[in-house]
Amino acid sequence: MITPRNIFRHELIGLKVLIIGSSNPSLIGLRGEVIYETKNMLWVSVKGDVKKIPKNVCTFEFKLPRNGRVVVEGEHLVGRPERRLKKRVRRSLW
Repeated sequence: MITPRNIFRHELIGLKVLIIGSSNPSLIGLRGEVIYETKNMLWVSVKGDVKKIPKNVCTFEFKLPRNGRVVVEGEHLVGRPERRLKKRVRRSLW
């Protein structure tokens, strides 16, 4: 089960996301569902349109299936999804 503590080691595809911060003001407030993930991008379905969102310049709020919401700095998500499983995460990040 996905929790705020294990979100870095979990699959993000299928999660609802809201962009709450970004160096690109046009991205702030976008909300949708993650449909694909690459090393540096999240592909988000927004009202039937697909937006490619760079991870390193955004702050994301993910809606978890059972445990509410969690805010994640995008720079901590940069990297291939399969390699993120092996990455060590400092406790201060959660």
